[in-house]
Amino acid sequence: GGAIHYAVAGRSDARPGVFVRGYAMGGSLWRPLSERLARQGLRCIAPTWPLGGHTEAMRPTATLTMRGVAAMVDEFLTALDLDDVVLVGNDTGGAITQIVAGEFGDRVGALVLTSCDAFEHFPPPILTPLIAAAKVPPLFRAGLKTMRTKIGRRRAYGALSHGDLDHLTSEWTRNVVRDSDIAEDLCRFTGSLQRQDTLDAAARLPQFTKPALIAWSADDLFFPLDDGRRLAHALPNARLEVIENARTFSMIDQPDVLAGLIADFATGTKSVARTRTAKADRC
Repeated sequence: GGAIHYAVAGRSDARPGVFVRGYAMGGSLWRPLSERLARQGLRCIAPTWPLGGHTEAMRPTATLTMRGVAAMVDEFLTALDLDDVVLVGNDTGGAITQIVAGEFGDRVGALVLTSCDAFEHFPPPILTPLIAAAKVPPLFRAGLKTMRTKIGRRRAYGALSHGDLDHLTSEWTRNVVRDSDIAEDLCRFTGSLQRQDTLDAAARLPQFTKPALIAWSADDLFFPLDDGRRLAHALPNARLEVIENARTFSMIDQPDVLAGLIADFATGTKSVARTRTAKADRC
């Protein structure tokens, strides 16, 4: 489908952790978490998936749908010859990782879902105007121009974290408002979003029997904790952890807590054969 740029932190011989972020977000979302996990023995790989925060437009033939991007994740893991991967998702990226787990999970050794889209709660209401606008690309591109201002970015992203995100969101939106080809990528992806994407993904989750960690934010304003509980029940070998004092971006609000959870989880599931989950944490 095109070039996928990525950042790496950690030893080349360490277990790989691959991150999938959400709609119109950049790989730098994961930087505080990657730095911590790299110190704790994981090789952290944060690609710029074509979800609006990417730096190079995809080819016109690229399949820019939820399942299409999930297939790109699988192709990426194959291209880098990564095995026993700890696949970590957030926001829209969490829904994409659910599709990967259900359909393309051969190289995935463990799954981590932070607060994300799931079940019937997709697409999120905040994207409804953009989904409608995607039917008329010039109107969609005009809508993106609001991301040029701090007020516009705050309206779009402000509720995702307890902190000020503008230093990140200005970076994430820079290319999509300046590059018409990247805006077209996002327009195509946005226009494809439908509830059936997450319903189909949820139906396949019981097929993923490898270890899963559901690390949900207690203060999330978009993704209800009940969805985290439902995901933990749908996955046969999962446990649920609730992260206090964090909104959707727990990797920004509570990076030490999330890093500790993932590091302990990744160490405990290092081998595919080691799939025992503590009974007290079993959902």
